[in-house]
Amino acid sequence: MAASPLPRWAPTPSPTRPLRTPGTPSAGAGAASSSSSSSSSWRSCVPLLTTFSSVFGSSAARRGGGLSGGEPPPALPHAGRHDIVGGIAPLDGVEAAVERRRKDEMMMSATTACSRGVFLTWDDLSVTAPAAAAGCGGHGRRAVILDGLSGYARPGEVLALMGPSGCGKTTLLDALAGRLSPNMKMRGDILINGLREKLSFGTSAYVTQENVLMATLTVTEAVHYSAQLQLPDSMPAEDKRARADRAIRQMGLGAVAGVRIGGRVCKGISGGQRKRVSICVELLASPALLFLDEPTSGLDSAASYHVMSRIAGLARRDGMTVVAAVHQPSTEMFELFHGLCLLATGRTVYFGAASDAIEVTV
Repeated sequence: MAASPLPRWAPTPSPTRPLRTPGTPSAGAGAASSSSSSSSSWRSCVPLLTTFSSVFGSSAARRGGGLSGGEPPPALPHAGRHDIVGGIAPLDGVEAAVERRRKDEMMMSATTACSRGVFLTWDDLSVTAPAAAAGCGGHGRRAVILDGLSGYARPGEVLALMGPSGCGKTTLLDALAGRLSPNMKMRGDILINGLREKLSFGTSAYVTQENVLMATLTVTEAVHYSAQLQLPDSMPAEDKRARADRAIRQMGLGAVAGVRIGGRVCKGISGGQRKRVSICVELLASPALLFLDEPTSGLDSAASYHVMSRIAGLARRDGMTVVAAVHQPSTEMFELFHGLCLLATGRTVYFGAASDAIEVTV
């Protein structure tokens, strides 16, 4: 039996109702709103429908077919940039004020994006690197790290990137987050809510595999200092402290708030708590999209589950989109994942619901 081109949990486009694009009212808007309570949230999300029309529809168009009846997918509007000062270059004395205003507006837009959720999709994504840098030998040649990957991550859910070491998990994570090194070349489409645009400041956060924290600071000091640096200058100091304290409570660090972080030289909090502090620092800007690179590396099964359960709870409560590269999760931790992207030698072996992965036979 031929495999479906769509993931198992992807919504199927209707052959009778055309997909809507942002800003275009639907003739049956009243009827749709009356039945929204009985349908799932992703069926009533316009950006999600636009995303699937652009990703899977464009792929079908390249193969010679459209979404239905051979029609090409609808054109997507371009995301314009907001002029801060009406197109007039800032004067010498107000550059700092304009920069602060620009940062504040970006933070406000990031907060708005988080409230509505970010639907992330990638289509036919490939990444190559110099063969010598990839350890494949040969000068002037390029090695394929990722080869034609497609998938998506939905708001309020955790997508796990899994596979053996060297399969491309971190490279895919870096490509989606826009963190690829200059010597790597990327091909394919990455869409944010159906639009081809870059992630703005405060919209996304990236937690690296290694903890970059000062060992001599306490948990409260580290998070409060980060809040002073990350949050806009227009936010009052008491509001920054309140947000930092809330992030500490969200990650379950209230009991060790006054304890030093510690490290190799001085003793401090545990490894799992240290990882939660790193995540806590990145959550200060209330990102709508969170990338995690091996968040459970070096932790035992109990600490790993505690870290990921906190992340899954925040994603479900705040509608945050989480993409995490995970290595060897326990059975209990695997049950926290909503979606699974399984990689091998830079290619997708399985993409779909994590709960359905055990049903797939090779």
